[in-house]
Amino acid sequence: MVYTRKSPALFIIGLIMLGIWGLQEASILSAYIAHLGGTKYKYAGEIATVPLYFGIFSAVAGAWQWLGRHREGHFDYYLSTAAGAMFILLIAMLVRWFVAPEIAVGSKALGEIGDTGKHLHTILGLNYVVLGILSGIIIVNVFRIPRWAENGVRLSRLGLKTGVILLGTLYSAAELKNLGGLSIVMIGFFVLGSVGLVLWLGARMKVPSSMGGVLSAGMGVCGVSATVAAAPVVQAKSVEIAYTIGTILLWGVGCMFVFPIVGHLLDMSHVQFGAWAGTGILNSAQVAGAALAYQPDGIETLKVAEIFNITRVLILPVIVLWLAVWYVKREDLQTAQVNVGRVAFEKFPIFVLGFILLFALSTTGVFAPANHYKGKYFGNTVASGFKQENLLKPGQIALLKEESVKVQRQDRKQTLQRLIDNGKVMSIEDDDILRGLINANVVSREANKVLKKAHKAVRHTAKKIKAFRDWVTWLFAFGLVGLGMQITVSSMRQAGGQPAIIGGIVGAVKAVLSLLVVILLISETV
Repeated sequence: MVYTRKSPALFIIGLIMLGIWGLQEASILSAYIAHLGGTKYKYAGEIATVPLYFGIFSAVAGAWQWLGRHREGHFDYYLSTAAGAMFILLIAMLVRWFVAPEIAVGSKALGEIGDTGKHLHTILGLNYVVLGILSGIIIVNVFRIPRWAENGVRLSRLGLKTGVILLGTLYSAAELKNLGGLSIVMIGFFVLGSVGLVLWLGARMKVPSSMGGVLSAGMGVCGVSATVAAAPVVQAKSVEIAYTIGTILLWGVGCMFVFPIVGHLLDMSHVQFGAWAGTGILNSAQVAGAALAYQPDGIETLKVAEIFNITRVLILPVIVLWLAVWYVKREDLQTAQVNVGRVAFEKFPIFVLGFILLFALSTTGVFAPANHYKGKYFGNTVASGFKQENLLKPGQIALLKEESVKVQRQDRKQTLQRLIDNGKVMSIEDDDILRGLINANVVSREANKVLKKAHKAVRHTAKKIKAFRDWVTWLFAFGLVGLGMQITVSSMRQAGGQPAIIGGIVGAVKAVLSLLVVILLISETV
């Protein structure tokens, strides 16, 4: 069978990509980019390179695919995926560079929502990932996937698996050094308990094993990443992945509003609320949103919440192994007993092993200093990446001296004085305190700009991990657009609303029980 279909589609896609690059190079897009974000628009570098490279490939491969002769064979099969893959990538480019920023502009025009300090698109999680899934759903249900793109659309899951592997490079075990035994036990208990409760409820409500398995990972561990990682193990369908992601996002939006209110009513400490948010809210962005909503004038809450959130990510391989054994037991009706070792060897996905390997390498400092988090690390010496020209200038130091009288908290006064004396941030602890001072808006806007400059001067991003992070971004964007293209309205109707019911029950139980544990057992230190 010859898989490659003669079509000008891939060639046209290449021309569109090259057209985007050409418009950017000719500065024709400058006015529109200024509208989308001006100097804060962060995708200008991508537009100047990505569409050029993929545009050339698409145009050349597309011309050959359109005009050449094709024969049956392995090369023919792989070539047949190019058109669909580039189609998905083009949609991801348009959503990431133009659609998502345009929605953000409209959302900001509406102003912040209540006293959350957040805009509507942030609260609803309307970023390029979610919008990519929605665009894929619209395309498949309104226009249908053309035959020339079908093989390439199926390739999207490979992008997701590769993205999960590269996620391991963004974390380091050094980030867990501040966690006490109680915190690790607490995270382990609620992750394992949530997974078990979803599986139990799913069995009682006659939910398919694939749906229960992927929902348990999403609700128990860390949201979208866990959902993507667990899906192949339990053979989850695209619509089941979509339901899980939707449940996670909806639950997280509600938690962003409710958690800070409850925290203030109970007068929780920063450590207590950070531990609760990091345990009870799934999506990383929504964890950060709730923490900042609770403490807008500092980052103590945010740091605790981030540490708890990281811990859940690192439990992911354990959950995937559990689900592999559970799924085989559920589905292999001919076998009374299951050999756990055999299942672990045969069913445990290679890409999760890749995640573990890259995490271990990241922890050793191969890609960045071992104490990094998502590639960023502290360094205020020349050897660690600090540039002497970033020392504060005399005028900036004079401004900080003038504004220092407005600072009342003793730790902030002392830290600010060290910055004035040395012209740079002297420690990680000082950097954290200064970030809190910035968030508190105690000093003038001009002084805050100086503090932000000082912070950026000692926070460095490892080049290798920056590259890994860019790849993760694009792989997830590519994979989730393709995932959306595999979700039809009819399949969603068949699935029903059971995932939302199970997710709501498990989410509420975890939120309430973790709140009780935090209040009873966690004080100002973890």
